[in-house]
Amino acid sequence: MRVCHIVPSLEDRHGGPSKSVRALANGLASLGETVELLATVEAGAPVALAGGDAATIRMFPRVAPRWLARSPGLRAHLRPAEFDCVHNHALWLLPLRYAHEAAQRRQVPLVISPRGMMSGWAYEHRRWRKALAEYFVHPGAFAAAAGWHATSPEEADDIRALGFKQPVCVSPNGVALPADADLAAARAAWLELCPAARARPVALFYSRFHRKKRLRELIDLWLSAPRGDWLLLIAGVAEDYTAAELTATVAAAGGADRIAVFDGAGRPHPYAVASLFVLPSHSENFGLVIAEALAAGVPVLVTDTTPWTGLAARQCGWCVPWADYGATLATALATRPAELEAMGRRARAWAARDFSWERAARLLGEFYRHLCDERR
Repeated sequence: MRVCHIVPSLEDRHGGPSKSVRALANGLASLGETVELLATVEAGAPVALAGGDAATIRMFPRVAPRWLARSPGLRAHLRPAEFDCVHNHALWLLPLRYAHEAAQRRQVPLVISPRGMMSGWAYEHRRWRKALAEYFVHPGAFAAAAGWHATSPEEADDIRALGFKQPVCVSPNGVALPADADLAAARAAWLELCPAARARPVALFYSRFHRKKRLRELIDLWLSAPRGDWLLLIAGVAEDYTAAELTATVAAAGGADRIAVFDGAGRPHPYAVASLFVLPSHSENFGLVIAEALAAGVPVLVTDTTPWTGLAARQCGWCVPWADYGATLATALATRPAELEAMGRRARAWAARDFSWERAARLLGEFYRHLCDERR
């Protein structure tokens, strides 16, 4: 089967989809599908992609208005291209229009992955702008979709709640288990960068610095009560806030000895220095960093607006409403180190069992074939 995946960007600063879409495309190609992954990139920017991809990856320059990921080169590439299925990732941007046009031209199924953009807080945030995008940026694309891809049952429910009747494939993201040597190297790098983590237990926030993540609220919560010897390590990629701005916020609140903030761009994942992972997001369709933390053997504390309600049953962490987050944080920080380590071992085993890219790719491959068969 010839499958075309389209995503606005593969740049790290755009969060989880920049990694997960590429891994999914490679997973499908490894199963024998012919897969092309198309993305846009800042004109003139260096494209730094490590080799070894099973899928064919092509990058096309963005032009003004860049915030819509406009790319005449991508659009032109799609005109003569032949595929059996077109799968677009993310909403509200012009690549979805290009995907819709390509699927219509070839009379093949269009599959759309909202990538969290139809979930709760994310859907309502700047709603007027998204309503304009639906009618003027990619008109008719939602109605034309042959099917949807959700990364959790909760995201599938969000799609259904908005009135869409097309089939929905629930295929969670995968995550690669980090090798012990990679964890050791990452730990050494972060201990050199943050010496305070050598002798103190670390609660880690690692994600984009976006208001959706409740990052400023987390800082206020952390400083609202004594946390013993624990250090909150905040690392990630600048978006709504920069590391310098957050550092200044922490210093102004008198928390410089309790919270350390770093720009994570270009650095290894910091999970190996953590005893607990924290992410109090307003909304996540999957939360790849949560799965990565579990795969690294770190228990997690997240809000119930992420699709991780199974944490408690598997004794790998906590998934609670934001109203209960402060009390649960106190409980987590008071948990004996040996028990946190045991939770981490269970977390890693769960990730290895249920979150592989091969499984995700197989589910979607079967979905594509079903949609194609429906058209015959």
